[in-house]
Amino acid sequence: MNTNKTINAIYRAGYSDYEGLDTYRAFPTRNVPIEALDPFLFLNHHGHQVYKPNNAGLPFGPHPHKGFETVTFIVEGDLIHKDSTGFTSNIKAGGIQWMTAGRGIIHSEQSSDEFKASGGALEILQLWVNLPAKHKNAPPKYIGLQKDEVPAIKLNNDAVVHLASGSWGEVQAPIQSIADVHLSTIELKEGAQVDVTIPAERSVLFYVIKGAVTVNGETAETHDLVEFNKEGENIQIQAAADTLLLLGHAQPNHEPIVAHGPFVMNTQEEIRQAFVAYQQGQFGTWQD
Repeated sequence: MNTNKTINAIYRAGYSDYEGLDTYRAFPTRNVPIEALDPFLFLNHHGHQVYKPNNAGLPFGPHPHKGFETVTFIVEGDLIHKDSTGFTSNIKAGGIQWMTAGRGIIHSEQSSDEFKASGGALEILQLWVNLPAKHKNAPPKYIGLQKDEVPAIKLNNDAVVHLASGSWGEVQAPIQSIADVHLSTIELKEGAQVDVTIPAERSVLFYVIKGAVTVNGETAETHDLVEFNKEGENIQIQAAADTLLLLGHAQPNHEPIVAHGPFVMNTQEEIRQAFVAYQQGQFGTWQD
């Protein structure tokens, strides 16, 4: 018989002002080391905030990545992705951007000219997912999905799963991660109940974007990260308010993690090689 997953701790994301962008760092932090949720490496929650007309937009200009995947959830606002393969897309509210950096890529994530001119509400989640050593030199790839391209699975009258990657029951997501990462956002109305089964050995990513829930008997609210132990399989969720969750799971890599700025590899020597490759132009050419 399946048992409930036990909770190790619940952590509140820390606030910082990133060039005028309200940012809540869920992990890594002093309390949640980079290895804690392997292969999930990093989660920043930007906003919710309202930009005035004639604003400068998001501050994420061209920068390199290697060795992992980035996943961006646009809750409100918009986001223009541009990269060194020559690809550009503008994803609106409710959409998702999934980029496999693999062997190396340069990209930017910035607001559209329309958003900068008109202003408006902005809320974005930026997640890094580590790649196992066998995939760290995979070809770079980008997928952008608008809201209507993300499956919306109605669990009952009060809960909807927006499936980003992997599967939910019999439903397959439009994105299938090379590292078998399953990610969804879940909308719950106050009072809604959802039960989820995830194998005990998999790492769980559970973050409350907004709202409040009781999860396996404990309370988690806006900006809370719930860390589960590797035991039990059931997660029981009851919404205490209208809520939006980020829920994911993946098999841990169980490999050394060496992170330096925008690169995540397995050894310090591989980090050095990543910098050399970037400086030699092996990540592609950036064109303004």
